[in-house]
Amino acid sequence: MRVTFLAHSGFLVELEELCLLFDWWKGALPPLPPEKPLLVFASHRHEDHFKPEIFGLDDGSRPVRFLLGRDIRLTERNRASWGLSEEAAGHCFSLAGNETAEPLPGVRVETLPSTDEGVAFLVSAGGQTVYHAGDLHWWHWEGEDKAWNRNMEVNFKRYLEPLRDRRMDLAMVPLDPRLEGAYDWGLDYFLTLAKPRRILPMHQWGDFALTERFCREHPAQAGLIVPISREGERFTF
Repeated sequence: MRVTFLAHSGFLVELEELCLLFDWWKGALPPLPPEKPLLVFASHRHEDHFKPEIFGLDDGSRPVRFLLGRDIRLTERNRASWGLSEEAAGHCFSLAGNETAEPLPGVRVETLPSTDEGVAFLVSAGGQTVYHAGDLHWWHWEGEDKAWNRNMEVNFKRYLEPLRDRRMDLAMVPLDPRLEGAYDWGLDYFLTLAKPRRILPMHQWGDFALTERFCREHPAQAGLIVPISREGERFTF
């Protein structure tokens, strides 16, 4: 497995038989192997997770499928604005939480609801499993109403429950500096529930030192964390 961190929550994951592109909205996309099918994931419509230019990747050079959070609406107006052809629209899967799709033979995509918008993705292919959280996170905001924060906690834990004891080869999970003292609550809880082999933190808004802080404060879990230091960084697992 080769992984390129593009920016923010964007990753290109190259498996043996296909490529997975998650939440790409900026950052240089490396050359794509022409012989491999491409699955393009956009967890939700926020501009730091989705840009319509992704549909241009369906240029006939390889099989492409798009897996989109259902809030990315394929209305006639949006399709015209995005330059989305009828053929490319036919390659789109619009997914809500707790759904399953098989966009290509031997590939299974499961979704979880998000505590923000859209979905999180769990992808199984070629004997490997990859998780991308999108904006499914424990969003605890200082100054927010206590009932709102409590409801967020309850929903986050409920939505994540299908991952209990699930083994995965790679998980991409948020660490957000804007949450201040609660920056690590989501990842810490995720690690008590799921069984990932590796974690690539994301949604750090360029504050890569946040990963180092997490590892210092959670030494028992630090061995699972793969620090990211720059956009365009590549990893081989």
